[in-house]
Amino acid sequence: MRTRIENVTLVTTDEANHLYPQGCLVIEDDTILALNDFDLEVDEVIDGKQGLLLPGMVNTHCHLGMIPFRSLGDDCPDRLRRFLFPLENAAMTRELAQASARYAAAEMMLGGVTTVLDMYYFEDALAEAMIERNMRAVLAETIVDFANCDSNEPYGGLAISEQFIAQWKNRHPLITPAIGPHATNTNSAEALKQAQAIAERYDVLLSLHAAEMDYEMEMFRKEKNQTPIEYLESIGLLSQHLVAAHCIHVHDHDLKLMAQHGCRIAHCIGSNTKAGKGVAPLKKMIEQGIPVGLGSDGASSGNTLDLFSQLPLIGKAHKTANHDRSLFPAKEILPLATLGGARVLNLENQIGSLTPGKKADLVLVETQSVNMYPIYDPFSVLVYSANASNVDSVWVNGVQTVKHKQLVKHDLRALRADLETKMQVFKAEALRRSEDL
Repeated sequence: MRTRIENVTLVTTDEANHLYPQGCLVIEDDTILALNDFDLEVDEVIDGKQGLLLPGMVNTHCHLGMIPFRSLGDDCPDRLRRFLFPLENAAMTRELAQASARYAAAEMMLGGVTTVLDMYYFEDALAEAMIERNMRAVLAETIVDFANCDSNEPYGGLAISEQFIAQWKNRHPLITPAIGPHATNTNSAEALKQAQAIAERYDVLLSLHAAEMDYEMEMFRKEKNQTPIEYLESIGLLSQHLVAAHCIHVHDHDLKLMAQHGCRIAHCIGSNTKAGKGVAPLKKMIEQGIPVGLGSDGASSGNTLDLFSQLPLIGKAHKTANHDRSLFPAKEILPLATLGGARVLNLENQIGSLTPGKKADLVLVETQSVNMYPIYDPFSVLVYSANASNVDSVWVNGVQTVKHKQLVKHDLRALRADLETKMQVFKAEALRRSEDL
């Protein structure tokens, strides 16, 4: 089936960042067939009503199962170890994680995110949820040095990961398995090496948190006289498989090592600054040629899962940190959410730009709302004026999943009601623990 979307400005975010006012795009089945060809015969014509058509956004770091944590203990110091880990172990279940993932997928889809890298537990159940929602996902089972909600023993995630990867590799066009040792300081060197061996054996990505925490940096300085990145290099973890999340405290030498080994970075400006952890050296990352994409983090850390909320923070935080208003013009920020994220996930040949031959992952942003007028610069409007509520329509793999700001095949109220039902034990435990903070 062929569909033409017309009366739109094409914001391609391709290599040359082409912009085509009054353009059109033709989809054939799951693929972008042509740009600006009004003569092709089509089966359906969609009037974009002067909207902005761009590639689906790519969220390179998220925790889909953590919707139940949203707004919980937001201002609690050292929340991860004092609050989140214990609550997960006490009350997170396979059913709750899956219900959370369904809701998270709806939230992202309504906000223009069509691809996500998730790092959580029960990833086989989350894969089913992503397929149900027709969402593209790279899914990594978390590995930690303690028993958790998905494993009764430390590092049980290693065996779960290998089984998950073997089961899902090349199984479904929307699902790409990966492996997720939690962080440099929550895995032993041996566990990290085993995770790397699995990544190499199956040729999948390895996602972990790195150079994120002050105490992480201090621990490696005192115990090893190294940075976390230098440590990872010393044990063979720096490679083209690595997607390192956060990287707030990386040094110049760290970035040179990461560039040398072909590593990728998920930049989570929202959660980083909310937690007061600092502003990562994004300018230097890009100067080193390291692929960088944007991540929302989980709903407990960044609170929202869309990337529109991240875009203005990129400009504002990095302009301020570098005392340079001209740094990171909007035309450079937007592709971080599309083609940049696709490169981080090794999917740039499939998604990330409006390019014939790539998959039809598309977002139509309406321009009729009060915050979307006037438009002198579409890039500036998308980065600084637009928000998730301006997303009118979304297609993933050629299938329309959002139409006129509503989910096409699913009822958000039903998803919320199901999540609420499965959260009862979790809520009770969360409230009890909140009283002790």
